Amino acid sequence: MSAVTAAGSRPLLGQVALVTGGVRRIGRATALALAGAGADIVINARNSKQEAEDTCHAVEALGVRAMTHLADVTDETAVAGMLAEIEARMGHLDILVNNAAIRREAALIDMTLAEWREIQSVILEGAFLCSRAALPGMVRRGHGRIINIGGVSAHTGAIERAHVAAAKAGLEGLTRAAAVEFAGHGITVNCVAPGKIGGKRSGTSGNTVSLPGGAKPIVPREGAPEDVAAMILTLCGPAGDFVTGQTIHVNGGLFLT
Repeated sequence: MSAVTAAGSRPLLGQVALVTGGVRRIGRATALALAGAGADIVINARNSKQEAEDTCHAVEALGVRAMTHLADVTDETAVAGMLAEIEARMGHLDILVNNAAIRREAALIDMTLAEWREIQSVILEGAFLCSRAALPGMVRRGHGRIINIGGVSAHTGAIERAHVAAAKAGLEGLTRAAAVEFAGHGITVNCVAPGKIGGKRSGTSGNTVSLPGGAKPIVPREGAPEDVAAMILTLCGPAGDFVTGQTIHVNGGLFLT
């Protein structure tokens, strides 16, 4: 295979991607999609060691390097340690997918401050800490891709998900601000906002989101994690070079902008 053909079929060859919350659903599908395009993969989870190792083996079967790193993305020291290990073992980091999230339900009138802060810390502060740790290396190399995983609830609202909707909306603000700040360094920052996506849920994912009016996709099928992963792959590859600061909805027409 020629170098040109290899680059075309595996456009992320030689790049390293970190996927937080990377062991199931959108995270796992994204790790596999990026690996299929040639990227070496770092799979992060907080404590799902066996699932992380299973995903790691599935990634390695695609012919790329892979490693796992268990770390709480809300812990500043743990995040710094994770990036240091990536630099030591993989050499550099080109792609960051901020997918770590929890989505517990709580009625706004009954929600405690601790419940509010728990969601904000994982979804929004976790993305901030991981991005801040990854950006210096990206700036040094003059190239980087950051993808934040938002959600349709930031645009529609959702029953018993005020804390999640607020955190996801905050991710969109972080996306735009970082895109503006780092555009001159060859770094793009985008947000992918899934709608209702099927697949096995974790114990912290909560129930399927309940949207106002019982809104449903206009595409007559259930969304799959691979649908979201395909958009992330596009933004990380050459086709995404001129796209930054955007929120891109992957929801089958559930929400129309």
